[in-house]
Amino acid sequence: MIYKPIIIVAGEPNSIFLEIFFKALTYKKFKSPIILIASLNLLKLQMKKLNIKKNIKLLNSIKLNEYKLNNKSINLININYNPQKPFENVSSKSNHYIEQSFELAIKILQKKITNKFINGPISKKFFLKKKFLGITEYLSNKTNTKNFAMLIYNKNLSVCPITTHLPLKQVSKKINKKLIIQKIKLINIFFKKYIRKKPKIAITGLNPHCETIDSFNEDQKILKPTIKHLSKLKYKVSGPFAADTIFLKKNRKKYDVIVGMYHDQVLTPIKTLFEYDAINITLGLPFIRISPDHGPNEKMLGKNLSNPLSLIKAITFLESQK
Repeated sequence: MIYKPIIIVAGEPNSIFLEIFFKALTYKKFKSPIILIASLNLLKLQMKKLNIKKNIKLLNSIKLNEYKLNNKSINLININYNPQKPFENVSSKSNHYIEQSFELAIKILQKKITNKFINGPISKKFFLKKKFLGITEYLSNKTNTKNFAMLIYNKNLSVCPITTHLPLKQVSKKINKKLIIQKIKLINIFFKKYIRKKPKIAITGLNPHCETIDSFNEDQKILKPTIKHLSKLKYKVSGPFAADTIFLKKNRKKYDVIVGMYHDQVLTPIKTLFEYDAINITLGLPFIRISPDHGPNEKMLGKNLSNPLSLIKAITFLESQK
């Protein structure tokens, strides 16, 4: 089997990502060549701070096809960034650096050198600056992708929120039949292509116990007819279910995916169940994009205590795909 390279954008420079990147390379010998897009200066500073000993191989992004790559060294495409110390506060100072990193990664992916992409966390407050709800939406915009979905994947159970990083008061306005159908179709395509199965999908209600004192009940007026329509199209969907009981063991074991109406409705239980043993996959993009399921986590910077499991799972998943 020929292993395509995996492109990794380090993302926010003042985050725990490089720490878990170093740990992941130490923990497991990956067969896929890993190409890191990051700052050489930053890499050296953090390696010194964390006492990491590893050679760095500088790559020319234009000549990637000419290299015979392995992971004995860190394969680095350098993006100029000059921090004075290895860890600073997350701020807007690194926005240009992050933007350059993502743009270069997208160019490489568009050249079909590989279709495998991982990015480290970024700050929604500073980098996205309210222009996008998250990197899912940012990458969809950059690749002109109209239909996309966020899937938090674990082999035992995955979840997908219909709305992503949206304030709770705005969620009900966004729930509609078309959007739900789009997400279910993307989930089905992903599972059939990459997991080789037709997924069993549970859909939660929007309201507690699928009931409301309001005059308009989204669960009755939107969700029930949509689920009925999807069932007629031969999708394996059920619901709507009360979100407070669908994650009970006897209920969740019946399904491959639980689809919720908003972010915390399904991400809180999945992270409680699996902690770092889950990965964030963007469905619908022209390449496979995964993000380890953690943020910059400023409080842990430089402590060398962060768990690399989610990144290890992300790389391992991409290695298993053609």
